[in-house]
Amino acid sequence: MLKIRYFASVREALDSGGEDIPRPDGVHTVAELIAHLRGTHRAFDELFLDEKHIMSAVNQIVVAEDHPLNDDDEVAFFPPMTGG
Repeated sequence: MLKIRYFASVREALDSGGEDIPRPDGVHTVAELIAHLRGTHRAFDELFLDEKHIMSAVNQIVVAEDHPLNDDDEVAFFPPMTGG
């Protein structure tokens, strides 16, 4: 089971804070999960038109899209952070 969490503008666009899903067949990386989610959520597809605007974290560590996934991982999607 993957624990998927959405934050900030991603949460607003999807009208959801997250979901728990069984890891889909063929999904072994963050990029493959993104491709799966783009096929299931129209709003997610629109968010990832420009993938530079969404960051990914696995188990609370920011990762690249080629990062491998395991069952029971928590995957978070959020916009880049800014501060000052």
